[in-house]
Amino acid sequence: MRYGGCMTEPLYTPEKLLKALDDLGLKTSTLWHEAVFRVGEGDEIKAALPGAHTKNLFLKDDKGQLWLISAEQTTQIQLKTLPKTIGSGRLSFGSEERLYNALGVRPGSVTALGLVNDPDLRVRFILDKTLFDADIVNFHPLTNTATTALSQADFRRFVEWLGRELVVVDFAQLSA
Repeated sequence: MRYGGCMTEPLYTPEKLLKALDDLGLKTSTLWHEAVFRVGEGDEIKAALPGAHTKNLFLKDDKGQLWLISAEQTTQIQLKTLPKTIGSGRLSFGSEERLYNALGVRPGSVTALGLVNDPDLRVRFILDKTLFDADIVNFHPLTNTATTALSQADFRRFVEWLGRELVVVDFAQLSA
């Protein structure tokens, strides 16, 4: 979303995203809360929400490919061995500017729902098998001041609506 050296506004805001989910007929439940920046924060908020809670990593490999990894919050992800698993180059965390340009979110708000702001499919998406198997998944709706719960079926419909292939990796098996 960078044109002529300046950052542009993302296609979707939290409000527009939630309306789009509703327009798609997806059943969501959104809880607005204090800002949560890291896994381990907001445990009292998470306790009030059923389902799997997520951690999301925005990464860039040494070939310039962008990656979004969505995993269950307690999942261990080994960045050193991850390239072999997902077929990437050496990985590092993407910059704040790159994150905003690719997914329209700021650090602390990284979410699989941010893929809605990547219509050109520049970011490759990897989903943790633990999340893939969860009945309900919880993601920030483009802001870390809310959490949106979706059924697994509705999350998959969202990913399909985006025109994305769902690539699932069993991170628990990898760390065993």
